[in-house]
Amino acid sequence: MSNSLREKLLGLGFKAPEPEPRRPAKTERPAGGPDKDRPAGARHGGPGKPGGGGKPRPQGERRPGGGKPGAGKPGQGAPRKPRTAEEIDLAKAYAIRAQREKEERIEAERLRQEEAARRRAAKARCAELIKDQVLNDPAAELVRHFEYGGKIKRIYVNPDQLKALNAGALAVVQLDGCYLLVTAALAGEVGELLPSLVALKVDPNAPAGDDPYADPQYQVPDDLVW
Repeated sequence: MSNSLREKLLGLGFKAPEPEPRRPAKTERPAGGPDKDRPAGARHGGPGKPGGGGKPRPQGERRPGGGKPGAGKPGQGAPRKPRTAEEIDLAKAYAIRAQREKEERIEAERLRQEEAARRRAAKARCAELIKDQVLNDPAAELVRHFEYGGKIKRIYVNPDQLKALNAGALAVVQLDGCYLLVTAALAGEVGELLPSLVALKVDPNAPAGDDPYADPQYQVPDDLVW
């Protein structure tokens, strides 16, 4: 606008427009962000503001009204119902029975171990008695069957041994899975120590029908598996 036009307008009562203030030039912010230079409390908000830095709560402290029901003050929650006399007597009876059963198991185990030790000692003694007293004939061809342990067993004997065995003069004892021919007197000693080792001992006074395999004429073919 020229000065002459401006003067005419001022003369007519118009005011000249005031120049706009200049805006300050923008400055770059530090790399740390806008909150770098603020105090720690100012960056996260003052007290009372969400996420603010009010007074820190001690670790492990529960908020009022929080936590499990009845865990606040002592005595809160449902009181435990006292046991009746009948319940107490029943609990005592169960405890007494459990103790008795435990003692019975211990006693049974003790007796089992004692019996096992006795059998081992008796078996060792029988082995000493039978040693060098076995009468088995390697050349024997006759088969004498007998029942032992619920099964039919057999032993090879010669004709004279078969007669003596059926007459009760000889007997058979079992030791470590082997069937050994011994005298009846020796078998009697073994039976006193450990009766279960005596596999065959014929009673000469017993009826013949008690031992169906005692008859010398009764022979089972060797190819028949018992």
